[in-house]
Amino acid sequence: MRFAAVLNREGGTLRTTDLDALAERMRGMLEARGHRLEIDIVGGGEISAALAEVAGRRGVDVVLAGGGDGTISTAAAALVGSGKALAVLPAGTMNLFARGLGIPTALDAALASFAGADVATVDVATANGRIFVHQFSIGMHARMVRLRESMEFGSRLGKMRASVQAAWRTINSPRAMQVAMTIGEAEITARTTGIGITNNLFGEGHLPYADNPAGGVLGIYVMAARERSEFARLLFDVARGRWRDSAHVEVHQSNRVVLNIRSGISRLGAVMDGELVPLERRTTIESLPGALKVLVPSGAAWAKAA
Repeated sequence: MRFAAVLNREGGTLRTTDLDALAERMRGMLEARGHRLEIDIVGGGEISAALAEVAGRRGVDVVLAGGGDGTISTAAAALVGSGKALAVLPAGTMNLFARGLGIPTALDAALASFAGADVATVDVATANGRIFVHQFSIGMHARMVRLRESMEFGSRLGKMRASVQAAWRTINSPRAMQVAMTIGEAEITARTTGIGITNNLFGEGHLPYADNPAGGVLGIYVMAARERSEFARLLFDVARGRWRDSAHVEVHQSNRVVLNIRSGISRLGAVMDGELVPLERRTTIESLPGALKVLVPSGAAWAKAA
């Protein structure tokens, strides 16, 4: 296969990686298995244009995207409908989409898996037409990310520490909002501190990512926590992957949900695949089953052949 790699030198762990050495290892691993590889290393401000360019490049079978969550989300948006497959180089903080695909989280192990990988189809979702691969969230998560982005950190560990600090500040002063939701045919009104809508339901017993990225549904998680102790317990449950056991979150599923923000904190925006985005008063989220081709380790149990 012919690979075209786009590496975001400012994304995730690549900020502190020797990218010339990484590029040499990439060539060695892939070319040893008969693949061809072109590599572009770009800055964060160039990533969208670079991914769009390789997505339209003739003769390319696989676009290998390396960077944080925002880079992978941008790559997926560029590749939906292109016929090309996405290879996710997990260089973010948590790499939740990559984990759901079964891709090893160590860079060299991920590259080795690509050399003999299968092409499969997975779902994406859209929020008012904008594609995401992992999660769209409003309320406390958006506030936490905004607080974290106001802090300085230069590494993956620094970002994790900033996330913990921002989470603690957020749960110490929770803010609620009134939201009307249409989930399938059901109409629900809730006063909540946060809602997360995921591209497929999260699995149990691990970090929050989907066990089946081709499940064809949205997971809808509505926070029922009100007090600081309840938020702390909820975060503990999330870290253990015990969503269904938690008394502080309601879980729904559908292939379409409409959010109408009636009061509260729309000015804080939303978080889409880890990036802050503007929040409109009305947001329609839909699942697009099988819309994206991806490279996955050979024999992945969930995988549907492309």
